[in-house]
Amino acid sequence: MRHRIRTSINILFVALVLSGCQEPKPTVTIETERGNIIIELYPEVAPKTVENFATLISQGFYNDLTFHRYVPGFVIQGGCPKGDGTGGPGWRIFGEFQDPDLLKLMPKHEKGVVSMARSQDPNSAGSQFYICLGTAPHLDSQYASFGRVVTGIEIVDQLRQNDKMIKVIIENYEIN
Repeated sequence: MRHRIRTSINILFVALVLSGCQEPKPTVTIETERGNIIIELYPEVAPKTVENFATLISQGFYNDLTFHRYVPGFVIQGGCPKGDGTGGPGWRIFGEFQDPDLLKLMPKHEKGVVSMARSQDPNSAGSQFYICLGTAPHLDSQYASFGRVVTGIEIVDQLRQNDKMIKVIIENYEIN
């Protein structure tokens, strides 16, 4: 009996140690005038998209930009350096939703999901991103979803057009 208990304790200990060894997910904190939003990123789902987002954040690109588009119950969108939805960082990235293996992993577009915005060209995303304010299944398989709001969804609900991203920081992510 003691052997079984000791074995069970050892198995439990190993399981706890292993679960504690998982690397934390990268997170992004968006400081706004209304409060902070924390987004968990999914590099395993959209590696190039997350790398692009992280690179822009590390360069301070998003600091002091606004959310230039607000559609109630649909999305709040930001990341345009011109403030009108027509600008970007000067490059475009591959729309990873076109990769069937990655698409299977991408979260569905529901409240709190973060995706890259783009034009009609599937490979036109650069810096603009949106946060879903509700369920939008028509966006699934059309846009690269790469994260989710984990803290501050009530702040997201308060955001409106022209609200500012005061400071954006990323943690637990190393840029290659």
